Amino acid sequence: MEKNTKNTYTITREGSAGSVKIADEVVAVIAGIASMEVEGVASMAGNTTKDIMQKLGRKSLSKGVKIEIQDNVVKVYLALNIKYGNNIMEITKNVQEKVKTAIENMTGLSVTDVNVRVAGVNVSEEQ
Repeated sequence: MEKNTKNTYTITREGSAGSVKIADEVVAVIAGIASMEVEGVASMAGNTTKDIMQKLGRKSLSKGVKIEIQDNVVKVYLALNIKYGNNIMEITKNVQEKVKTAIENMTGLSVTDVNVRVAGVNVSEEQ
């Protein structure tokens, strides 16, 4: 795999009819969606600029996700907000497994690390 532009990677497979280009933003979106599918995850944590953009109506599906891709190997860094009352260790383990599986199944890339940072705990208004 070679890096063509700042955020696009070309994957070539033996015996294929051509090459596939994947933007790292696509991998980040996959990771973000997979994370939000795990029970107990309240939201993705992002930086202030992304939070402002979201409030203006531009939702970023890769909010709270950083991706590093090198030689067909992906490292994922996530920042999550967890729902109050859930087991953080169980949730983060489930997130790691779900993100790794989703990226590998959808892109064919190998995921070596899924690093999770719990940025906050959300308390529902009912409690």
